Parts: sequence; structure tokens; C-alpha cells
Amino acid sequence: METPTPLAYTCDYTVQTYDIENRRRMTVAALVKLMQEAAMQNVMEMKLSAWDMEPQHISWVLLRKSMKIMRLPNIGERVKVVTYPAGFEKFFTYRDYKVFDENGGMLAYSSSTWLLMDTQTRRMARIPEFILAFEKDMPPADECLPRPDTKLPAFGTPDAALPFRVNWHDLDFNGHLNNVFYIQWMLEALPDQVLLNGTLKEFDIIYKMEAHWKEELVSAVQQVGDHQFLHRLSRKEDGKEMALGASWLEG
Repeated sequence: METPTPLAYTCDYTVQTYDIENRRRMTVAALVKLMQEAAMQNVMEMKLSAWDMEPQHISWVLLRKSMKIMRLPNIGERVKVVTYPAGFEKFFTYRDYKVFDENGGMLAYSSSTWLLMDTQTRRMARIPEFILAFEKDMPPADECLPRPDTKLPAFGTPDAALPFRVNWHDLDFNGHLNNVFYIQWMLEALPDQVLLNGTLKEFDIIYKMEAHWKEELVSAVQQVGDHQFLHRLSRKEDGKEMALGASWLEG
């Protein structure tokens, strides 16, 4: 179940009323936020948070995330979140997440790819030795989740699109659009009946650009199968792609 590693962070959580949708299940956005919070607590324990690394002018940036959902937990249900750093590869770092119910059954899991950004130049930074030193305490690759795909199917002609504006309260501590909103806004463009009756089972996303305060974005969706959709989040001003995604739903 849990991948044993001295670097793992574990927390228990009870699903609150502000986490749920009309079927009294935790929303996908709330589930992703819970994973992200566990990761933040983990890097804070390791003294590798954005604030710890301010003197080095570096910060973490999420590049890719792949998520599978067995079941969305219900209101009042207690869940356990486990996350841990899962290796390095050149400029990239990997992190896994696992969410369990109170009986130890797997509710969801996710793998992710990150890099370090130079906060002054906004460019990719090399991983310093004091971070690479943690590799000896990470689980071997064959005990980690499969790493996210580096490519998604090409996005074609959209079936629908919704406009969004990046507001002040949508920003994270790096000063750009919180990565959870990318996922939330992509899913918002799904057909009404899918939102009302469907259940997300898999979601992949590739983050391509930062979105900033007051920028206008467009979330477009293309159906490519009975239960499969492609997503594109772009900047309205120039059409630049901010992120690409793919979702698989049930029901």
C-alpha cells in the first residue's frame, strides 16, 4: 500500500462540506488541493519549501501531473494522504501521491514532475547538490508510481470553450495562477451532462506557461471518444497554450 521511505509525509483528513459537490462527494479540485497541501507540508519538513530556498532564488514549478481515481470520498469520510519525493532525472524531480480510505483501500493516486525555477530570471534552474543529497532516502524507481507521460494527443477542433479571468485570489505564493485552477477550469468546460452525471477516473495535464493576474484565458474541450476528452487552456490575447490535458470519465 504505502511506499516505505523516511521522506514520506502522511496526514489524515476528514472530508468537509466545502469539499463536496451536489452528490456529496469530494470534488476533484478539493482532492488535488489536499494532495498539494500534503506536498507543501512535506517540503517544509525537509526545509525545501519556496521560503526555505529564497536565499538561492529558486522555487518549485509543477510541469506534469497524472492522476487516477478509484473513488471520490464522501462527506465526513476520513482519508489518509501519503506523498513522497520519487527521484531525479536531469533537471526534473518526481513526486508521488496516494490517497487511502480509513480501511486502507486506495481512493486515488497521482504522479507528478517538477523543476526548479530561478525566481529572478524565471528560467529553469539546475538542481543543487543539497537537494540531490536526498536521493539516497528515496524509494527505488520500481517502487514508485509510473512517471507522467511527456506528450498528450494533439488537440484538434474544440467542441466548446469557456472564458476565464485570473483574479487576485486565484494566485499562489509564486505570484501566478494556482495550478489547481488549471485543472478546475479545464474540467469546467465539459458538457453539462458529463458534469452532472459523470465521474472523473483519470486526468493528465502538462503545464506549459505561467498565467498572471488579470490575464484572460480560454478553456477549450474536444471530445475524442465516448468517455474521453482533450483539454486546452490558452491565453485569449495571443492564443498561447498555457496547458494541455486529457480526461477519462465514467457514467
